[in-house]
Amino acid sequence: MIGQIIFIIILAAAIYLFSKNVAKVRRNILLGKDTDRSDQPALRWKTMAKIALGQTKMTKRPVAAVMHFFIYVGFIIINLEVMEIMIDGIFGSHRIFSKPLGSLYGLLIGGFEVLALLVLTSCVVFLCRRNVLHLKRFSGVEMKSWPKSDANYILITEILLMTAFLTMNGADYKLQAMHFGHYVTAGSFPISSLIAPILPGSTGALEGIERGCWWFHIIGILAFLNYLPYSKHFHILLAFPNTYYSNLNPKGKFTNMASVTNEVKAMLDPSFVPETTGEVARFGVKDATDLTWKNLMEAYTCTECGRCTSVCPANITGKLLSPRKIMMDTRDRITEIGNNIDKHGKDHVDDKTLLDNYITREELWACTSCNACVEACPVNINPLEIITEMRRYVVMEESQAPASLNNMFGNVENNGAPWKYSQADRFNWAEKQ
Repeated sequence: MIGQIIFIIILAAAIYLFSKNVAKVRRNILLGKDTDRSDQPALRWKTMAKIALGQTKMTKRPVAAVMHFFIYVGFIIINLEVMEIMIDGIFGSHRIFSKPLGSLYGLLIGGFEVLALLVLTSCVVFLCRRNVLHLKRFSGVEMKSWPKSDANYILITEILLMTAFLTMNGADYKLQAMHFGHYVTAGSFPISSLIAPILPGSTGALEGIERGCWWFHIIGILAFLNYLPYSKHFHILLAFPNTYYSNLNPKGKFTNMASVTNEVKAMLDPSFVPETTGEVARFGVKDATDLTWKNLMEAYTCTECGRCTSVCPANITGKLLSPRKIMMDTRDRITEIGNNIDKHGKDHVDDKTLLDNYITREELWACTSCNACVEACPVNINPLEIITEMRRYVVMEESQAPASLNNMFGNVENNGAPWKYSQADRFNWAEKQ
């Protein structure tokens, strides 16, 4: 009974803390500007099913795709077993699903064990890819300290959780064979039965191992749940809404600003009266709160996998730009703004901005706008939207574009074309042909 009470307290605390942290992330995302992503719901559901559920964009790297698929399926299906563990913890039962499921229960437990082994193997492979093979896309100026450690922490945790799960089942298997206590004969153990011979022979030691691994497994899962909002692995949850709210426009389509459109309409039609919201319009993006809520959701969804940066032509040629860093900086900045709100109130100003304090102008102007990063992202994140909106601010608010662009702007304004000569001279080249 004491064990049940302790478990219920731990479970309630874990759910409360997780809900509180998720609410903070949601609040931070909603600090962004509004944007409508409610059109074409059928296509949006299809996009989510194809990309988030089907993981179709992962297949461009087959080895990683297969390993990730094992972890992904294992994460979903093994959680069914976690439900049983939680019910057993609350009511003090043992393998409560074994009676209602009958022979199907053995098939399920056997499948869980096979998946657990595949997850464990995949995590070991991923750990080696990062720390032994040192794949280039897992490195970079942004992948230092915490971001680098984050992935290792998760992989090591998953290895330990799967090991505890299989060891728990191995001890359970031996206790069932001994007909000890409440350990009813239930389940099939194709993997843990191979571990059982190396476990102690005494019932007391086996029960201690089984209970110890049971507590480690479930507390580890609850700790992992509360770690997610602080980690890049939050994409486990956010990948689904992020892909649902994907930008369905053709890649590279530039959005018009209502404030600019109104100015043009007013010049063409003096009688035109634009609608006003009472807010002072800002051209482009200077800080994270100038971005849309979808941009901020993408920042929290970023998996830091580096696929975007690995195909970025600017990065490949040695430029400072890394699309992954753009997303990580955006997430760090909006998180900082949220923390300031919690500490000092919503009106606090910290004299920092996303532009300059996090993302440099050199990074912005290195971008070729090719959309390679957008195409490569496995969860439809769009770093280019953030880059173009920040460029828009630099050009329209500060008039700080590079000299080559300012020359082009002047030529377009004066000549109606990017070149120095007038429109009347455009076809001169043909006269000598």
